[in-house]
Amino acid sequence: MAATALTERSVDPGSAHSSPAPVDQDVLIVGAGISGIGMAVHLQMNCPDHSFGLVERRAQLGGTWDLFRYPGVRSDSDMHTLGFVFEPWTHEKSIADGPSILDYLNRIVDERGIRDCIAFNRKVVGADWDSAAARWTVTLEDEEGKSSTTTARWLHLGSGYYDYDAPYEAHFPGRETFKGEIWHPQFWPENADYKGKKIVVIGSGATAVTIVPSMAKDAAHVTMLQRTPTWYFIRPAKDGFANFLRKILPEELAYKITRFKNVKLQSIGFQRARTKPEKVKQFLTRRLKAALGDHYDEKAFTPPYNPWDQRLCLVPDGDFFEAMKAGKASVVTDHIERFDASGIQLKSGAHLDADVIVTATGLKLAVAGKIPVRVDGEAVSWADHFYYKACMFSNIPNFSVVFGYLNASWTLRADIVSEYVCRVLNHMGKQGSSIALPRLDDPSSLTEDNIFDFSSGYIQRSLHIMPKNAVEMPWRLSQNYVQDRIDMRRDPVDDGILHFGHPMAAASRDQLEAAE
Repeated sequence: MAATALTERSVDPGSAHSSPAPVDQDVLIVGAGISGIGMAVHLQMNCPDHSFGLVERRAQLGGTWDLFRYPGVRSDSDMHTLGFVFEPWTHEKSIADGPSILDYLNRIVDERGIRDCIAFNRKVVGADWDSAAARWTVTLEDEEGKSSTTTARWLHLGSGYYDYDAPYEAHFPGRETFKGEIWHPQFWPENADYKGKKIVVIGSGATAVTIVPSMAKDAAHVTMLQRTPTWYFIRPAKDGFANFLRKILPEELAYKITRFKNVKLQSIGFQRARTKPEKVKQFLTRRLKAALGDHYDEKAFTPPYNPWDQRLCLVPDGDFFEAMKAGKASVVTDHIERFDASGIQLKSGAHLDADVIVTATGLKLAVAGKIPVRVDGEAVSWADHFYYKACMFSNIPNFSVVFGYLNASWTLRADIVSEYVCRVLNHMGKQGSSIALPRLDDPSSLTEDNIFDFSSGYIQRSLHIMPKNAVEMPWRLSQNYVQDRIDMRRDPVDDGILHFGHPMAAASRDQLEAAE
């Protein structure tokens, strides 16, 4: 059955409740970025008898890769793991720019006939589960504010992890006095002109490290102003091993081997950073000194935390450091006292002149795409629910999400989550069940764990809104892809925790009994 064009029903604004309606698709996917497209293809491959549709709030697919338009936008992971398990990455560069990633996604969608079942310019403004009907009713809003609804047996969110509407904006005193332009990478102005201008980029994360060398090509000078240094990892933009394999092996086999190699190396690197941080510090520092030579500044490149306490910043071909050695870019480590008419006054007493200030100060995390979700009329507060199998939530039926890895490529999680949800759907089909519920009767029986063992600011600012994480499996969002892949493929779907059942009159999620 595969993909279907989305069925919508208009909503009478004067009516509080819509009439009962049949299920329009078995699975509704929210978001047509990496997560949503991946889920659609996995459904085609693994659940060909299930119908599905996608809704996307933007006019184009691609999610992050369509939203972000700042100079040099690229992946911060290799494309052999950011690419899908089912679709080899065939470009010569393994660290790809945004347009190349969009080409990859568009080709997948068109070759598999998925584009026709994506409803663009549809923002999800509500999702309501009805246990008696065993279905989700999802309320949509188009560009003109017109509402409609569609129904599905299963709701899968591929809506990302950050707020698309509002980035994190740090408070800078005197901002209104600055006479130049202030840009945020999330909403980059069209036709931005910075040729021959003095640029200050505030921030030291992946976005800042990408923007600086790109803008430095045309700007008079680019200064990266950081409060705290970041650990950097330099690697070639082209994977010589992968490109060699592609010459002597079939494309799919070469991709599979390269993907395996990169997963193992990343896993080893992360574990070594956690067990022998001083050794990793020494390794990264040696690489930085070799790349920068006389331009190496210990203050600017020695973070006060261990590698992988925050995500490493990837620097392909050392482009960031090449811009520094060419005199086109520099790094200043200081604190902002205030903005003024001509730039930024620092607490050290120094002043940075600027024509343009780029505030690469981070993102705001968002859970479930900020969609108001209700189960049998009760609003869901995500901070009250535990993760189950890294993609579902305690006592929330027929619902899954993708939240990628912090220490590996996003798509690694998206692939194994999609595979697992397909296993659940097929099990439900074989059993004749219409409801799958990760049942947790006594949350106090679980020992809570920090959901993210990372010190990054955007993580710490958002812990209060995040779902709960337990020490015990399966009630957690793990950061171990290798083990997750084994568990989600091999563990039984019917594990005694995920309960399968049927709709019952006046049933609530707490009253569902497992169907044998």
